[in-house]
Amino acid sequence: MTDRTAPAQPGETWTAADRRRTRKAALAGGVGTLIEYYDFSLYGYLAVIIAPLFFPSDDPVTSLLSALAVFGTAYLIRPLGGIVFGHVGDRYGRKRALLATLVCMGVGSTLMGVLPTHAQVGVWATVLLVLVRLLQGFSAGGEVGGSATFISESTPRHLKATYGAFTPLGSTGGFALAAAVAGITTGLTTDAQMDSWGWRIPFLLALPLTLFCLWARTRVEETHDAEDVHEEHSPVGYVFRRQPKALLQASAISAATNGTAYIGLTYLSIHLIQRLGYDAAPVYWVATAAIGISALCMPLGGLLGDRIGRVRLAEIGFIGYILLTYPMMALMDDGLGVAFLAYLLIMINTVGAQVGAYTVLPLLFDKASRYTGVAMGWNLGVIVAGGTAPYLAVWLIERTGNELAPAFFVIVVALIGLAALFSIRRGSLHRVEGIHELDEAQAIEHL
Repeated sequence: MTDRTAPAQPGETWTAADRRRTRKAALAGGVGTLIEYYDFSLYGYLAVIIAPLFFPSDDPVTSLLSALAVFGTAYLIRPLGGIVFGHVGDRYGRKRALLATLVCMGVGSTLMGVLPTHAQVGVWATVLLVLVRLLQGFSAGGEVGGSATFISESTPRHLKATYGAFTPLGSTGGFALAAAVAGITTGLTTDAQMDSWGWRIPFLLALPLTLFCLWARTRVEETHDAEDVHEEHSPVGYVFRRQPKALLQASAISAATNGTAYIGLTYLSIHLIQRLGYDAAPVYWVATAAIGISALCMPLGGLLGDRIGRVRLAEIGFIGYILLTYPMMALMDDGLGVAFLAYLLIMINTVGAQVGAYTVLPLLFDKASRYTGVAMGWNLGVIVAGGTAPYLAVWLIERTGNELAPAFFVIVVALIGLAALFSIRRGSLHRVEGIHELDEAQAIEHL
């Protein structure tokens, strides 16, 4: 199957109109993903503050674990969101699905900002919190797969990673923006004000940000073609019946990418505050800087990926995690400046891992089921190792007494990612869209 929506193929001219269309698609996809992940990740950064408000306990670790468990429940519903929005995207258009995910996330985050606490309505506060997080998880389940698919289909083959980097730029940038807003809010309020009403402000900011992104996404061109629809199967049925290997590979790569990334994106700030005793406000800025620098490096990773290959780029990222996570975590107790450098050296590996993963995954699936395939594979991996990462990190420390135990989790999931990438190198890559005519060595180089 040939992708007729790609602006140019080898031997064809990539026109100025194609370039504008691709840039507009990458910007709309990346900015929308940024806002979605700002909304989604705020909970993780504010978990230390939210925990006693919704899960009061004499033991602060128990409250934190309860709050992180709710953080994880949002990931459990992500595959359902991937199936629903994937069906919409594969049957009725990528643009329509991506607008819907954005609306759902904006509504969920606004509701989060007005939730009553346990002191106000008792156990109902916990129930409402879980329901809102489920809505956010449902929305996030359709966002990243759709953004990666949409950008990939709007981009010529030789620039897949360059423009595909806008998706991880948006997702990682969303975490950085959330950390920055949390840091500003914490710095401008007292502890009592933050506990009373200050924590609500970052969530309420989601409303104007969502409106801006809706405007951006209404301006892009659709890449969906009704002629590519598999009428005999639903998109999810087609993926399970015809492309189970691709789904398994995508899930494993996602587990590795998210498991490694979420330790830095959500857990390390908790680690620095709760385990190592640093003040919350400067830690938020350390997290903002480390994650923000990593996000800004995504375009450079995209340029590199198009030169050396997307699979190779992801392999470099996972190997970096394996080699650096343990020693860098060991250095984090030597002052906040050293902690920042260690944090950055851990996070920078996510550039190779994410740009490689977001670019490779859409190429594994047929166009008619691509949105569903990428969304399902990504979300299954997120469930296994992404949303559970901060909870497992705290649990591992409590069980082992070793504050560096989360590093072993990172190493294990990175090895899983390397195994999945090896299977892509060893497997038949002729099915990758648009390169049926290439031999395996050329196909690997293309990826």
